[in-house]
Amino acid sequence: MVLPVLLMRKKHIINKLLKLNAVSQENAVTFKEAGIINPNGFKRFSLHLVEQGVLYQCGDRYYLNTAKI
Repeated sequence: MVLPVLLMRKKHIINKLLKLNAVSQENAVTFKEAGIINPNGFKRFSLHLVEQGVLYQCGDRYYLNTAKI
């Protein structure tokens, strides 16, 4: 069972990254640059999104895998 707060967090991250067109390594942004609320919170969940292939990580920057959203 996925907690509603985690679903909201996922949607928040996806919307913010889409707004900045962070869909490639060249356009990758930090969570802080994207304006994501509490960018250092939910670190394990953020790693989970990377492991699921929803996000790609390059250093401290992230971008979306548009095939998974």
